[in-house]
Amino acid sequence: MEGESRKRFIIEFGMGMDLHGQDISKAAAKAVKDAVSRSCLCGLEEVLGIKDLNTSVEIEVTVAVSRPEEVDDRKIKEQLPIGSVKVEAVKGGLTIPGLYIPALGDNDNTIEAALACVEVFIL
Repeated sequence: MEGESRKRFIIEFGMGMDLHGQDISKAAAKAVKDAVSRSCLCGLEEVLGIKDLNTSVEIEVTVAVSRPEEVDDRKIKEQLPIGSVKVEAVKGGLTIPGLYIPALGDNDNTIEAALACVEVFIL
C-alpha cells in the first residue's frame, strides 16, 4: 500500500551467507536477520503510540542474491514477526569458491552471499 499516509520509519541493511549447501533462501534469511538484529523499533510504541504492530506496520524487504528465482519468501518472512511483509528478490549477491564437503550438504564448493535491505513503513 503506497501513498501519502505511509511513512518510512527505518532502513537497515544486512549480509548473510550459506557457507555449505548453496541455499539461496538460507543466505537471504540470514541477511534479513542480520539487518533486524541491529534495530529495536521501540519508537513505534513509545513515540508513535502504535498499539497494533501487525496492522499499522508494513515491511518491504529487498534481497540481492545470485539466483533470485530460488528465494522462498516464507523463509524471509519468518525473520520478521510484525507487520505485513513484502519480499522482492533481485539479481546480485556474491558466489565465491569455498570448501566442498558433501557431508555438510554441499553440491559444489561455492559460498552464497546475500545482501538485504529492510524498510519499515508506518501506516
